[in-house]
Amino acid sequence: MSVLVEKADLSLKYTGHYNEVKDLLFEGSSHVLNAQRNKAFQDFVMQGIPTRKNENYKYTNLQPQFLPEYKFIHQREEVEADLNEVFRCDVPQLDTHLTLLINGWYYQKNKEAELPEGVILGSLEELANNNPELIEKYYAKIAKTEEDPLVALNTAFAKDGYFLYIPKNVTIEKPLQLINLLQSDKDTYATQRNLIIVESGASLQLLLCNHTLDLNTYLSNSVTEIFVGENAHLDYYTLQNEHNKATSLNSVFIQQERDSTATTHTSSLHGGLIRNNLKFVLNGENAESNMYGMSFIDKKQHVDNFTQVIHAQPHCQSNQLYKNVLNDQSTGAFAGRIHVMRDAQKTNAFQRNNNLLLTDAATMQTKPQLIIDADDVKCSHGATVGQIDEEALFYLRARGIGENKARLMMMNAFAHEVVQEIKIEALRERIDDLVDKRLKGEVARCHECAYNCEC
Repeated sequence: MSVLVEKADLSLKYTGHYNEVKDLLFEGSSHVLNAQRNKAFQDFVMQGIPTRKNENYKYTNLQPQFLPEYKFIHQREEVEADLNEVFRCDVPQLDTHLTLLINGWYYQKNKEAELPEGVILGSLEELANNNPELIEKYYAKIAKTEEDPLVALNTAFAKDGYFLYIPKNVTIEKPLQLINLLQSDKDTYATQRNLIIVESGASLQLLLCNHTLDLNTYLSNSVTEIFVGENAHLDYYTLQNEHNKATSLNSVFIQQERDSTATTHTSSLHGGLIRNNLKFVLNGENAESNMYGMSFIDKKQHVDNFTQVIHAQPHCQSNQLYKNVLNDQSTGAFAGRIHVMRDAQKTNAFQRNNNLLLTDAATMQTKPQLIIDADDVKCSHGATVGQIDEEALFYLRARGIGENKARLMMMNAFAHEVVQEIKIEALRERIDDLVDKRLKGEVARCHECAYNCEC
């Protein structure tokens, strides 16, 4: 069978599955979610599973990830979990409001968090049925199915995830912590759809942790839409720590209004294949966006970060800093695109990607891009790919420091520039510790995991 026929059959496999379970997808779902399904399905049919010919996916081959015969979870399953013992991002000292999701579904037995009046945190499926007018105003407004086949496939299959609403001028003092667990008796395909609304003047710190509890093969396709109102503030942290048989596809879309600040920080510590899509739209004057990311990969792991920043209004600022440490035969990619539109005068936009290769077999692809349609801006971008500076290593060894320790010191210093941007102190300290262990090669098992799972 030719490669072209195999690719066509692979896309047909998922379109065929959609047609088989279509009634099940519509059953029990709000008209808000159902109204998007057929268009999303048609958009997926037009695009198919992305190949390297798709410019946005040229550094990541997703075809093998979609080949296995997965179990699909289109209805809520009865699952038991102990919220007092469940894996907590490996940050035991972190004081948070804790919420659990399993295989893309909001856990029905989550303890009700003591949140400020008016804050809503719950199942997207349930809230779309009970409060459709609020969901409908935002759902599928910035995650465009015609622009990305993964978004189209997610929207077609979407049933549940989490919904978070922070009312005007409300500050949540304690961080929210959302645990995304994958656990099944079979190889599983998980779809998760999330929606976050931070109204004007509100403030929030949110930590998401992605983790696997067994050694089955997983493919997770998650889409999150985030709306940050005027003068609102959002810190959005993601900790990715899954095993080598897990594929994690994450698409996050953030729209900001005037005078708002939104910061994302993505730490990829473990995973077979990770693809992070991140799109910011600065839709109001004086908005500020900050994007930080780091990955530490080995063996044949692959991490691909794809970012887009659209400066649509004047007097806005964006900053991007992504760093990667690659060992063994691991591969990485970074593609960052900044688009300053014609009316976005007085824009400041900066982007940097630095990569450290520890072996000759490790490879990194990087492609920073600037599209500038305005004339009064300050923009810069740059990327480096290299190995440990031998002169600096010699300098340390000349002062009595052993080679292994000297290398570790240099790698930690390389990563620290990103780690220090974590504002939650307990999380920053724990990430520092996890990075140190990761660089030493000591993270063969998940630390303090209640289920004693293999990573």
